Amino acid sequence: MANPSAAAARRRRATGPAPSLNGPASDIHPVLRRATAPPAALDLLAQARAGLDEAAVLETPNERYATAHLAALRTAAAVLAARGRPEASPRARARIRSAWEVLPEIAPELTEWSALFASGAGRRARAEAGIQGAATVRDADDLIRDVAMFLRLVEQMLVLQPVLPLPGARGAARRGSGGEAPGDGKGRDGGGGTPRAAP
Repeated sequence: MANPSAAAARRRRATGPAPSLNGPASDIHPVLRRATAPPAALDLLAQARAGLDEAAVLETPNERYATAHLAALRTAAAVLAARGRPEASPRARARIRSAWEVLPEIAPELTEWSALFASGAGRRARAEAGIQGAATVRDADDLIRDVAMFLRLVEQMLVLQPVLPLPGARGAARRGSGGEAPGDGKGRDGGGGTPRAAP
């Protein structure tokens, strides 16, 4: 009967050495994995995507602008649904604040986007009221483009995360405990760039 140890050694030589978990990560490529965003956030992202598609085919600039701005608001609401925490004090809970005010506290990396869309809230209200010329063709086109970029960025933050395995047992323990929160930012803007100022 063959020696089991010798057979195992032959198999190891035939297949080559096992990859080291503690070796350099230079040859490891990040892969995209789906993060566990809550269903409410995923639903809001789907609504935002549908609203953006609708805005692209509407006829009047007012309708296009208002619909695109609503898509931006739903995108922000998805971030709040995924990362938001209840207000600590009754006074804070009683105070009504817009999503654009809360978003920078929850996701500081989206502060400039929040300011951009907050600046368009008045125009959206006028457009929804049907005020003639509230939004021009260029206003609507620019907003649709900005919302598309914002939506892609938030989708990357909440849904698709680049993941690299961490070396050693400590890395495995961190992964087992949940690791970093999805899209924690760390100053990244997810490739979305800095939003342009509203015209």
